[in-house]
Amino acid sequence: MDKVTVCVLFGGCSEEHPISVKSAMEIAAHLDLEKYEPVYIGITQEGEWKRCERPAPDWENQPAARAVLSPDRSIHGLVCLEDGRYRVLRVDVVLPVIHGKTGEDGAIQGLLELSGIPYVGCGIESSVLCMDKSLAYMAARQAGIPTPEFSVYSGGPIPDASPFSYPVFVKPARSGSSFGVSKVTRKEDFPEAFRIALQYDTKVLVEEAVEGREVGCALLGSGEELTVGAVDEISLSHGFFRIHQEPHPEQGSQNAAVLVPAPLSADVSLQIQETAKAIYRALGCEGLARVDMFLKPDGRILLNEVNTFPGFTAYSRYPRMMAAAGLGLSAVLDRMIAWARKG
Repeated sequence: MDKVTVCVLFGGCSEEHPISVKSAMEIAAHLDLEKYEPVYIGITQEGEWKRCERPAPDWENQPAARAVLSPDRSIHGLVCLEDGRYRVLRVDVVLPVIHGKTGEDGAIQGLLELSGIPYVGCGIESSVLCMDKSLAYMAARQAGIPTPEFSVYSGGPIPDASPFSYPVFVKPARSGSSFGVSKVTRKEDFPEAFRIALQYDTKVLVEEAVEGREVGCALLGSGEELTVGAVDEISLSHGFFRIHQEPHPEQGSQNAAVLVPAPLSADVSLQIQETAKAIYRALGCEGLARVDMFLKPDGRILLNEVNTFPGFTAYSRYPRMMAAAGLGLSAVLDRMIAWARKG
């Protein structure tokens, strides 16, 4: 049987570029080379597309040819510039391992739709919806799913800090991995937190600090055919979860432990999984996503956020939740690719 040519896109122009490289490295280590012929395309932070031998921390220093994904459906793949000549490389499926802006916000999905090449993950509409936390909250509320209370600000001057009940979270509406997020306990600190958020997005959320446990659920598939991972919990000693910004995340977080499976009763875990599935469907997700939620002391479950292409690093939550449900990363990749091709 012929191998499936899988184009693994990684890197990208966002602040999550280094995380994407680590995710691609982990995926490369678990792709079954008897089934797949991987092609690795790294995108630099300046936006250059380069074909490299393998994802690595120093991938940009490897010998690399320029390569672009063609939106021309008759090409159905990559146009590569090698030794001064162009050649076409047909691709069967794309794995867009790009986190944050240009990866999870519908941008790369739009290019992939134009190309006509099947790809893993959510489509344009759900990518846009989930990337913008305010839009995700509004869509979830429309479906009867509770969310934190929030206010949205787009451009203009820094708002008056007085009306808010502290503590609050100030965060960019369209960023990930906690970049630009601040927990504000005093109104005197609000303007600086707002300025930090504006460094990552022109649209800013001011959101209530929910009292409750932070839980998550990994999902894989589409429609009624959903595989659900074990529920996890982020146990914080202080602050908030920002492992991807820590100097040595592979050695564990400085202020948090991720418990998989979460120390919850079977009934509560099932309720969280069912809520995650309802959120996934309400926001039009398909392929995969990680749904993060709050479990309040009274038992209510609130949406926190949805990651449409969550991290796949050695310390990421999504693969650990799937592994706890009996599905290793190689098997997860098999299912993701099969679903995209069937799609």
